[in-house]
Amino acid sequence: MIRHDVAIVGGGCVGLSVAKHLAARTNLDVAVLEKEYHLAAHQSGRNSGVLHPGFNYPPDSEKARFATEGTRRMKEYCAAHDVPCEERGVLVVAQTDREAAHLETLAERAEANGVEYELLDSRDEIREHEPHAVGRAALHAPEAASVDSQQYVYALTREIQRAGVSLYTGHAVSRVERTDDGYRLATSNSDVEASYLVNAAGLHADTLAHQVGVGESYQVVPFRGEYYELTPERADLCRTMIYPTPDPDLPFLGVHYTRRTDGKVIVGPNAVLAFGREAYDNTDVDPAELVETLRYEGFRKLLASKTMLSAAWEELNKSYRKRKFTEASQRLVPEVRGGDLTESYAGIRAQLVSDEGELVEDPLFIEREDAVHILNAVSPGLTSSLPFGDHIAKTLAANV
Repeated sequence: MIRHDVAIVGGGCVGLSVAKHLAARTNLDVAVLEKEYHLAAHQSGRNSGVLHPGFNYPPDSEKARFATEGTRRMKEYCAAHDVPCEERGVLVVAQTDREAAHLETLAERAEANGVEYELLDSRDEIREHEPHAVGRAALHAPEAASVDSQQYVYALTREIQRAGVSLYTGHAVSRVERTDDGYRLATSNSDVEASYLVNAAGLHADTLAHQVGVGESYQVVPFRGEYYELTPERADLCRTMIYPTPDPDLPFLGVHYTRRTDGKVIVGPNAVLAFGREAYDNTDVDPAELVETLRYEGFRKLLASKTMLSAAWEELNKSYRKRKFTEASQRLVPEVRGGDLTESYAGIRAQLVSDEGELVEDPLFIEREDAVHILNAVSPGLTSSLPFGDHIAKTLAANV
């Protein structure tokens, strides 16, 4: 049976970052167990690829600290490892008086978090940045960047392997059990034993944690985010990134435009309940996982909110009716037409929900003497991955 000092379950950007920093901080024998044979197959590779500089998060919060530090460190890392990363800036556009007032809040947060910004008070100023965008006011944050998230994951992989970390792909962990001297992990390939455990299993982190009695008052509810992309002839409708002003009552950013490092402009995502933790198509259904979600008390309490129920219906319409998705896109860029949008890809967000029906919006990890369970590495997870992984590694190293 294979044995290591530390087993990290999950080879996404967070799990690999933990491995990178553990290898730098300690002499422990570290292994990463990834269920897929190809990396970045799930959340780490199916996202917008945006580095969020931290203007949207409350000052002194973990999100703000990880986002601001993460943006800086990610840019440095990408430059050092030849990962495509382009600082394009983001334009956050307000359409209503309420949204314009919220821009002031974002500006205050940007100021407190040390994030560069500029408030734009007219349509003409908006069009200087994005000629095809429409709104009554906007906030421009020039430090936002676009990164190739898949290449970033592979760069981390190469680095940890050079540092002596063992990487096992095709090892889907199905069971975690406590032993007298640590943990035994049953996988689809072979069993692995370890003295210490880091659960960075993303969409399946809660399932593994529950097997050892951790985090039982929370459950992951999967939300699918679907993307379209502008046809090449219409890609000039967006120069950089165009976002709507976020609704403070909802955890999702809304449909937005992102020019990626490969020059494509993606539009989205929506945020619709996925009928399975890896149900990437709106026709995919995992009956057992869907029933698990629908039976979960926290999910039923979440939908008891009229605000959430209304948002859920709206997002569902965007998934099954392209016209509704197009209409959402036109709020920011009225010139876009349905024919300008082609289906691209989808990702699934592992949204943690409490038994009380509350969306967990901050990073959540639960420590044990010989384990760390990362239950919520919610957006901006990619942006935060380097400082967050460093923090987890430091936490575990302190217990060794």
